[in-house]
Amino acid sequence: MVSGDGRRHRHLRHAGAVLVTLALVAAPAPASGSATQREIFKRVHEAVERGDWRPVDRLSAAQRQRLENYVLWPDLRASWLRANLARVPAGDVRAFLDRYGTLKPARELRYRYALSLAEKGDLASFLNVYDRFYRGLGVARLDCLSALAEIDAGRFARATPRALDLWLVGTSQVAECDPVFEYLADRELLGPVEYRERFALAIEAREFRLARWLAKNIDRQHADEAAGWIQAQSNPERFLAGHDPSADSETYRAQLEYATERLTYRDPVQALRLWNRVRARYGFSEEQRLGIERHIALWTARDKLPGGYRLLARLPAAAQDGEVMRWRARSSLRDENWRRLLIDVAAMEPAERDAEEWRYWRAIALQRTGNARDARSALQGLSSERSYYGFLAADELGEEYALIESRIAADAAVLSELAKRPDIVRARELFLVGLDGRGRSEWEAAVRRLDASERLRAALLAHRWGWHSRAISTVAGLGEYDDLSIRYPLPWRREFENHASSARISPTWAYGVARSESLFMRDVRSSAGAVGLMQLMPKTGRQVAKAIRLPWSGLATLTDPVSNIRLGTAYLGQMAERFGGNRVLATAAYNAGPHRVDRWLPAGGGEDARIWIENIPFNETRRYVKRVLAAQAIFHWRMTGDIRRISDEMQTVAAAGPDAQLAARRAPAHPGSGRAELVEAAVSPVRR
Repeated sequence: MVSGDGRRHRHLRHAGAVLVTLALVAAPAPASGSATQREIFKRVHEAVERGDWRPVDRLSAAQRQRLENYVLWPDLRASWLRANLARVPAGDVRAFLDRYGTLKPARELRYRYALSLAEKGDLASFLNVYDRFYRGLGVARLDCLSALAEIDAGRFARATPRALDLWLVGTSQVAECDPVFEYLADRELLGPVEYRERFALAIEAREFRLARWLAKNIDRQHADEAAGWIQAQSNPERFLAGHDPSADSETYRAQLEYATERLTYRDPVQALRLWNRVRARYGFSEEQRLGIERHIALWTARDKLPGGYRLLARLPAAAQDGEVMRWRARSSLRDENWRRLLIDVAAMEPAERDAEEWRYWRAIALQRTGNARDARSALQGLSSERSYYGFLAADELGEEYALIESRIAADAAVLSELAKRPDIVRARELFLVGLDGRGRSEWEAAVRRLDASERLRAALLAHRWGWHSRAISTVAGLGEYDDLSIRYPLPWRREFENHASSARISPTWAYGVARSESLFMRDVRSSAGAVGLMQLMPKTGRQVAKAIRLPWSGLATLTDPVSNIRLGTAYLGQMAERFGGNRVLATAAYNAGPHRVDRWLPAGGGEDARIWIENIPFNETRRYVKRVLAAQAIFHWRMTGDIRRISDEMQTVAAAGPDAQLAARRAPAHPGSGRAELVEAAVSPVRR
């Protein structure tokens, strides 16, 4: 049986290079699904995914026929097979894979099938699948099982090099690798050399607890080294304060360097004090000295601490890179030292200097230093841009915003042909039945096969279907920014207007937040766990739901667009109230958290909101606030036909009160807001 299947799969392997093309060109194009087919699919899909085929069996003959003729029938069968691999005959699985092997549901099934073969102990069949489809892809779980299969077959000459490659990584391996490593140990192939090599990789990867485990099989010196790294990581201040001058070595200097970096994120002042104690007592390289001093200077400036500009300016020329120059300029801006700002901008690399951000602030600096003519000329050049800085420049000049749009031409013949493509049909149907994530994946694969003109029309199709995230990201990927109806759509308009009104906020602001957060993807989840259109953390969603008396069903509530809009607008309204109606601060708080914003408020007096935005320490949040403000202006124009100037949102940022200062001191200080940036090319802060 194995040899017969092997012959068939060898044939498929030789044909694999053309299968996708055959599926897209030679095979009849599946028609778009009907509303009836979608309804039947949705009715049975959830149960089938759990492995229950009975809802399909209970369909009438006519309904069953419609379902089998539906383009997503393979997805349904793959779901059921995947859930029942333990008891489905292998021949049925292989028959499905032979028929649908180029489709994504079949590829997912194949992966599960390969694992099931290994779990059943059929390592020979597993290896057959692995060699054809997975060798060289770097899937650790399958790579380890393949090595185990070679061991099981007695092919030690092949197994040993693979096993050693899997051993020599700096991170913990998957559980499937354990028996492979036991094989190496049993054959006495893991000695001090192999442990030292992996130990070094673990240190490089900052996997210090793995290094500590490895050190047990090396010697006391390596155990002490791992313990030192763990101390530097867990309590960098104590590690630096208790430094041992007699312990000078390359490793110890690297640990001191690492501890200083760690401490700097929390307390740059203390880091500088302790660094000054150790820098002269150890033989740090010039590269280490420059790296640490640059790091401390940058975080002193980011945290708006006294002396930040001086530390940056004092860095040697070798350390004066683009990031240093940006924070020198931001520090000058925060000090409203306009002449120094002009010097800082002039010292930037040409590409950086010509970015909209610094063109704008150079114009303002020229204005503030009495050079009105050059300032006006610079602002006029910038005001033609449809962007955050373009809008600010127009505000300075009292001119209209550059909101004239150009619609993408609709070629009916091209649109019709595109809509019939099997890959586009599948992607659209997945979206229409609510499997948005799968649909997005198939859409991206489909548009990669199109030329630029076809992609542009595909974006128009997605827009007409209400699939706004794909429309926005597709036109952005082409550098096409002028069809504002596609790039700034108005889905769920009634819900946004009604719930924003209840939250006492502007619907255009809520739209700006939703677009920036998710590109209107109702099911998307960030790496930090935020969910849905307005990207709410489950804990936040539950708290807001309780406050507004919205029934809470966990993930189901967050992925329901209407509920998510209600929760998101309510939370945005809470942030607006918390920060006294200051929309800039509330927007920053929505992204980074209110306690972090408390920490970023001025220590005393007030600060121009434009300058405060430029000095937000987190790059992501800084970009986010600009993006939302620009989007809000465009949405307002799209909804009303009127211009609402973003300068009108720029309330002075007041100093934190005593309660906020206390909360800020208790808030985490380590960088990283925890938000995922979604489709960065589509939602960048400058021309988006």
